Formats: sequence, structure tokens, C-alpha cells
Amino acid sequence: MTARADFPEVPLVNDLAGSASTLGYEIVDLAGFLDMIERQAQDQRAALAELSDSAQDIETANVAVDAAAADLVESVARTHADVGDSVGMMRDLGARSRDVAAWVQDLSDRSDTVRKTLAAVTANNTQIAAISMQVNTLAINAKIEAARAGDAGRGFAVVAEAITELSQKTKGAAAEISANIETLTQWIANLGTESTQVSEQAMDVIAHSTETDRALGRMEKSVNDTREEAARIAEHSVQVRRAITAFGPNMQGIEHSIKQTTDGIAEAHERIERMVDTSEQIVQSSAALGGTTDDAPFITDVCRRAMAVAEAFEDALARDLISEARLFDRSYVPVPGTKPQQVATSYNDVLDQILPPLQEPALDFDRRVVFCAAVDVNGYLPTHNTKFSRPQSDNEVWNTAHCRNRRIFDDRVGLKAGRSTAPFLLQVYRRDMGGGTFKMMKDLSAPIFVNGRHWGGLRLAYTF
Repeated sequence: MTARADFPEVPLVNDLAGSASTLGYEIVDLAGFLDMIERQAQDQRAALAELSDSAQDIETANVAVDAAAADLVESVARTHADVGDSVGMMRDLGARSRDVAAWVQDLSDRSDTVRKTLAAVTANNTQIAAISMQVNTLAINAKIEAARAGDAGRGFAVVAEAITELSQKTKGAAAEISANIETLTQWIANLGTESTQVSEQAMDVIAHSTETDRALGRMEKSVNDTREEAARIAEHSVQVRRAITAFGPNMQGIEHSIKQTTDGIAEAHERIERMVDTSEQIVQSSAALGGTTDDAPFITDVCRRAMAVAEAFEDALARDLISEARLFDRSYVPVPGTKPQQVATSYNDVLDQILPPLQEPALDFDRRVVFCAAVDVNGYLPTHNTKFSRPQSDNEVWNTAHCRNRRIFDDRVGLKAGRSTAPFLLQVYRRDMGGGTFKMMKDLSAPIFVNGRHWGGLRLAYTF
């Protein structure tokens, strides 16, 4: 009993409230960390799903590659066989062409010999014709002398007549031989010309066939190399198929593991959120029991200021500056071209006049105060402090930090601040400053009732 007298209950409640506030800080910080991990886990799960789909696509594509590789090997084998046959045919053709060229060359040589022989025959035949003329002349003279001899030369005359007849036949035969030899000589000449042309063409064929043979040889080697590469492709394709076949179950195992982890993190996050609510209730209860903490002056100020806002709203209604329908307007029209998205309502112009004189002085209440702004039950913040109501730029990160008016903050803290009807609500949260930057804050809010109707709440945020 003495101990109770020495240590009154209020200091104990104060300690409890302080501890609850500190606990809330730690829990919210942990909740933010879990939230980040949860987002990363969700991203990993989505990436894994895409990877799994890609693996399935690869497996499908690999089946097509297997079929294509098999067809390629078969096609290259046929091509290789066809090229081999073509190479054999070209080599045989080259050999035959060389034989033809050699035969034509030999024919040309023989034609030259025949031409020479015909030339000799022609010369001899010319001599025979000349001799025949001489014999004919001698026979004529003999016939003349035989006629002069009378009966004594009659026998010689018969012989001379026979010689004359023989010389005439010899002459005729020589002329016919000359004509035949001339024809044969011309034929041999033509044959020689043609054989020369054929020989030249044959040499061209040999030259081209040799080059073609080289080209086909290179083609044969290339096709053979292609066949080996195709065989390696088929071999690697089989290895890829085996790897992908083993990859599938592993992917499923990883996906299952990540799912369990994600679910566990989500469950932990939910439990942390409940702990945050519990810590806030402890702070509320300790304040109700008369506990005093460093937050007490802020609680008093936000409650007083929220009542002032409510009175200003009621006065505006009384003076017909705004209707109740407009004041409680919950239709939000997006402002074009704003990032983050800003929205407007029918009461913005009136609240832009009413709220600044009540909100701006709160920034001078304590150096730790960051902002003071009213939000409706949906977390819509129509009129922010001047320093957070800058015109938007093209930089979304900058806008997130400096253009916070006309925005809906429907996160846990924003909604609870707008919907709480308790005398006050103290929350600890991580404020998103944009660009991945967060700042630990305390958010005190008090409800705003207008003629007994809950409009929203006034938020007073300050640092630790």
C-alpha cells in the first residue's frame, strides 16, 4: 500500500503511454519493412510466374527446334548425297571432256597428216596428168609416122591408137582424181577447222569443269560441315530438352516456396497491423486515464483546432457561403495531366478560403510539426498547407513531395484519420516522401462534426 502512495497511478499511466508510443513506433517501422518485403516478394512471385511462362514457351519452342533439327539433319544428309553424286558426275564429265579434247587434238594431228598426204597425192597426180599428156602427144606422133609408113606401119598405128586411148583414160582418171582430191582436201580443211573449234570448246569445258569440280568440292565440304553442325544442334537440343524437363519441377518448387513465404509475410503483416491498432488503443486508453506524454500538447491543439474548423464550416453554412450538399460532396473529378493524380470537388473554392487561416498557424505551434490538413471520410485532402500546395511540374517524384493538395490519401492512416469519431486518434506511420524515401511520423487527428454530421477529421503530423 505504501508503494502505491509513493508512486501514484498517473506517472505509471504516463510511463505506459510513453512505452505504448515507443512500441507503436517500432511496430510501424517493422510494418513498413514487412510491407517493403511483401512488395518485393510479390514482384518476385510475378517475375517467377513470367519466368515459368517463359520456360514453358522455351520448352514448346525446343520441341519445334528438335523437329527442325531432325529435319535439318535429314535434309543435309540428302543434300550431301546429292552433292556427292553431282561431284562424281562432274568429275566423270571432266574426264570424258579431257578424253574428247585429246581425241579431237589427235584428229587434228591426223588431219594435218592427211592434208600432207593429199598434197603429195595431188602432186603425183599432176605429174601423172603431165605424163599422160606427153604420152598422148607421142602417140599422136607415132600415128602420124605409122600413116607415113603405110602398110608397114599399120600394126604400129594400132598400138599408137591404143596408147592414145589409154592416155586419154589416164588423163580423165587423173582429172577425176584431182577433183576428188580437191573435194577431200576441202573436207579435211573444214574438218580441221571444226576440230580446232571443238578442241577449243573442249578445253573451255575442261577449264570450267575443273573450276566446277573445285566449287563442288568446296560445296561438298561445306555441306559435310553443315551436317556435322546440324548433328551437334540436334545433340544440344536434346540436352536443352533434358535441362528444361528438369527445370520445370524446380521452378514449381521455387514458386511454391515463394508462395509460402509471401503468404507468411502477408499474415505477419496483418498481425503487425493488428498490433499497430492495439498500440494505438493503449495510447488512447492511457490518455483517457489521465496519462500525460510528450504528445499531450499536440492532442490538445488538434482537438481545439478541429473544433474551430467545424465552427467555420457551420458558419459558412449559416451565411449561405456553401450548401450542405456541396460541403458533403463525395464526387471526385480527376484533374487532367496531374501525376500523382489530383481530383476536385464542388467545395474546393470555399475550403481554400476557410482552411488556410486555421491550418497554417499549426506549423508554428512546434518545430516538429510537418503539416496540418483536414481530410474527409474518404481520405480526400482538398486544401493543404501552402508549402505542400505547389503547382505540379513534369517531375512526378517532386510532385509527390510538394503537390499534396487535391489528393485522396486512402491508405490506413488517411482513412482512419478521416473516419475516426473518437475524441482524438494518434497514429504512427511511415510517410511516403516520393522517390522511395519514407519518414517516420506521428499523425494526430480529431473528428470534424458539422451540425452533428461527421464530415471527416483534422490531421496534425509531426516528427519524433
